Amino acid sequence: MLICGDAPLPLPLGSISASSAPTVPDKDDFDEVFSKLQVVADPRLIVVGSDAALAATVTRLMRTERLHIELAYVAEHRSEATEAYHLSAGARGARTALKGTARPVPLIRDDAGIALVGCATVTGPDGGPLVGEAYVDDTRLFSGTTTNMNITPTPRMPGLRASVEPRRRWLPRRWVEGRAVQLGSPAAALTRDGVPNPRDVKRSTFYRHDQEWLLVR
Repeated sequence: MLICGDAPLPLPLGSISASSAPTVPDKDDFDEVFSKLQVVADPRLIVVGSDAALAATVTRLMRTERLHIELAYVAEHRSEATEAYHLSAGARGARTALKGTARPVPLIRDDAGIALVGCATVTGPDGGPLVGEAYVDDTRLFSGTTTNMNITPTPRMPGLRASVEPRRRWLPRRWVEGRAVQLGSPAAALTRDGVPNPRDVKRSTFYRHDQEWLLVR
């Protein structure tokens, strides 16, 4: 088990061997827990923390070719990732982490090699309007100016969905599903799972990785 930041530990997990990590773990923070898992026949890693912690873990599993490890997620409260994958939070989520079954789900990553588990939000610089053009596979999502764009993974194929803010507030948000979403913009501010990208981007692509990851549900 990996406890990230000051995330509270639900009672059902009190007897599980645990390693501690920052709120958003870096690559070196996984050394201890990976060394424990490599001697286990059917390794399962429980991540207790935020969506950003889960995304960092999936990213590290992908980059180190450890996607055979079953991954369970225990968030204190419901989040973008629990909504995307229909997971419980708190004590109920902890019980699922212990007794649930791992099933393969599409792994969504971007062109920087960072996994997405909850939601990516794209706006213009400093939160202003987003100018540019975006496609989901062959479907144009928007062209011109919009308020923001959201991308979330799905637990089923084709793997992701994306939407832009409706032009009129009373209209429902229209989601387009696909394998990949591509954005071109003079400058765009990107936030992945609550973590802002350090600099604006002109191009960004999120797409389904060629391997799945094993999510306990």
